[in-house]
Amino acid sequence: MKVGIIGAGGIAQTMARTLERMDGMERYAIASRDPEKAKAFAERFGFAKAYGSYEEMVRDPEVELVYVATPHSHHYEHAKLALEHGRHVLCEKAFTVNEKQAAEICALAREKGLLLAEAIWPRYMPMGRTLKEVLESGIVGKPHMLTADLSYPISQVERIRRPELAGGALLDLGVYTLTFASMAFGDDVKEISGHAALGETGVDMQHSITLTYRDGRMAVLTSSALGLSDRRGVIYCENGFVEVENINNPEMIRVYDGNRRVIASYQPPETQINGYEYEVEACAEAIREGWSECPAMPHAETLRIMGWMDELRRQWGIVYPMERGGNGSQAG
Repeated sequence: MKVGIIGAGGIAQTMARTLERMDGMERYAIASRDPEKAKAFAERFGFAKAYGSYEEMVRDPEVELVYVATPHSHHYEHAKLALEHGRHVLCEKAFTVNEKQAAEICALAREKGLLLAEAIWPRYMPMGRTLKEVLESGIVGKPHMLTADLSYPISQVERIRRPELAGGALLDLGVYTLTFASMAFGDDVKEISGHAALGETGVDMQHSITLTYRDGRMAVLTSSALGLSDRRGVIYCENGFVEVENINNPEMIRVYDGNRRVIASYQPPETQINGYEYEVEACAEAIREGWSECPAMPHAETLRIMGWMDELRRQWGIVYPMERGGNGSQAG
């Protein structure tokens, strides 16, 4: 399958290295607004084509799957561009700026019979299935609460600081803690609430979120763009607890009994490249089967998480520039 990448930044480089080690995936095209940057990227990572505009790349009939690796603020615009030119799309998280944008491009993908998937990688990883199996086994009883944190000192990074890039910790880091809660506890949420500390540009630099489920379970989630955390998720059960090291790319799952002794542990497959390959493989399968969404991350789930983040930003008073004036579908 011939893959084209929109955007030539750090995440695009990671995907390029992933594709290099995957069977059946061709590093075909890279597009950047800077032709020289595209050319340098192609030479460095072995791409056949380098384009100085996104429009030019998506018009190339050889491109089969487009990976959108631009800032959050432009995901809607670039995913829509690729879909309108008949290309399947794998779009980085956060999927779009808001639920309205997400719903629009999901509808477009269904209308055109094209795949559109969110590249929220924990959803596709084998360790996600392992966690689900552990919880369903009842080995430490019924789960009642979970906590999760994902924090990095990245406050000076442009995409985090700038509102016009849909910046802040929520769309960059909080999306992972929300995803972890959804994977562990599902989506039957009665109430979502949160608190945020806003930076000088008006976006959240750190936050805490509480999800209260209809059956009484709770998830307490934190993220910060100011400090470094252990990235752990812990699920508290009747007869023990489950600990996940690194919730956005699980390195180990440990199960503890009522005496806090480890009774089981699980690691990723030894053949794992870096974790990105699973979302690409899921897209390849969906394209072969003619699906417009990946079962591991269906559109309904993407829309639900986007809706949760919309509600949190409403509570915190965060409105991105491209949302002002009521036109939430303009990507800026």
